[in-house]
Amino acid sequence: MSGAEGGNATAPGVAEGEPVAIRRGREASAPPPSASRAAAERRSAPSPGAAARRSPPPPAPRDRASNPSLATAEHGANPSLATGERWSTPSLATGERWYCVMTQPRREAWAFENLARQGFRGWLPLLTRTVRHARRVRTVKSALFPRYGFLALDLGRDRWRSVNGTLGVVGLLMDEDRPRPVPPGVVEQLQALADAEGAVRYGLEVVPGQRVRVLTGPLADRLAIVTRLDEKGRVALLLEILGAERSVILDREAVLPLP
Repeated sequence: MSGAEGGNATAPGVAEGEPVAIRRGREASAPPPSASRAAAERRSAPSPGAAARRSPPPPAPRDRASNPSLATAEHGANPSLATGERWSTPSLATGERWYCVMTQPRREAWAFENLARQGFRGWLPLLTRTVRHARRVRTVKSALFPRYGFLALDLGRDRWRSVNGTLGVVGLLMDEDRPRPVPPGVVEQLQALADAEGAVRYGLEVVPGQRVRVLTGPLADRLAIVTRLDEKGRVALLLEILGAERSVILDREAVLPLP
């Protein structure tokens, strides 16, 4: 092959007659194959921000100790209160008196749990009642006095001012600059009517002719008149049903005497 024939030969992918300078410049500017593959992989990989948007963080652990709002939802915001040993009826020690503490609305249980963590002894009297919601009927225990409970304090011994700074507590009922004690015998009378779980059984004091409110069962919240008591511990009531007076018999603890 002659030199002229060798000079006319062209490389694959090169247009015939293309100037050598242009071809060399184009080859110099083209990225190497390894760089092209790396750029393609970067374009196909999702960015950290996009991955975070597509994958939400896992939910926080439901730990009541680290998340006080759980206790609020379970006890404070719920009209029913858990029952058990912490709602038992404590007695007074030497030098102690009962004092009334006011809590935030519907947070009685949460407030008294926080007081117990600080070493205070309290009693939250409960009331058994029936709640209707969305065609469902259930029996729950709620605070006998909404937003109020009792604390046993010795003002000369206890740091009673810390009660007012407790979560869920509004404050002690005060008489000027000192807490006002509950009159002697008031809390003890309520405790005498309470069962082992702290639920006050008002029905033990009903008498014939007394006006009462039904607390539990399908007749809950109706007003009635006690007509008689039987030997089995039940009360006969007269109440209006569908425009006519009817007589029904219920357990004594199912009714609340009215003044």
